[in-house]
Amino acid sequence: MTSTSNDLDNQVAASAAERMLFQVKTRGPVSTAQLAHALDMTAEAARQQVHKLLAAGLVAGQQEAAAGVGRPRQNWVLTEAGHRRFPDTHAQLSVQLIGSIRQLFGEAGLDRLIAQREDEARAAYQRACTGKTPGKRLEQLASVRSAEGYMARVERQADGAWLLVEDHCPICAAARSCQGFCRSELQLFQEIVGPGASVTREQHLLAGASRCVYRVTPQR
Repeated sequence: MTSTSNDLDNQVAASAAERMLFQVKTRGPVSTAQLAHALDMTAEAARQQVHKLLAAGLVAGQQEAAAGVGRPRQNWVLTEAGHRRFPDTHAQLSVQLIGSIRQLFGEAGLDRLIAQREDEARAAYQRACTGKTPGKRLEQLASVRSAEGYMARVERQADGAWLLVEDHCPICAAARSCQGFCRSELQLFQEIVGPGASVTREQHLLAGASRCVYRVTPQR
């Protein structure tokens, strides 16, 4: 009976930790108080979970400049180890294959491979994103990207624009090895959204941001 009880306690603790990691992944930098509110925890329970993640090297503190008098607020972000808790599709194999292609066929051969991947993605997105408005097509695009592992969502802004937010990059290791894999995203997203809106990149994971964010602004 004691063994079963301990197993259940461990499962609950693991579940709480994973839920908190997900919140930091999708909402970070985020404070302990914000985590407690999002997960319906007491402040003390949230602090305990954060300390466990901190001790495991999965999160790190990031100070937010104080708006006025007082100590700056401590926010939490994922470390590299924390990011690795989320899937990176066949990361090591992808990097090895990129190196082999580069060695065997040179940069020109790698560019041809990337161009072929871009054409396939364009065709798939065009089939899936058939909404009559830019906003609808953007929502459909986010759904497709989420299915591909990008944890994508759309946020409507007060000025009428949208944000396409991608909290995860399932090909991050490959993209770091060859940044050509994400070179055409802006153009591809622009094609899918259509001439009724313009697309700009506001945050880029490979430039040090915690996620990729694209602003989609309706044309007046």
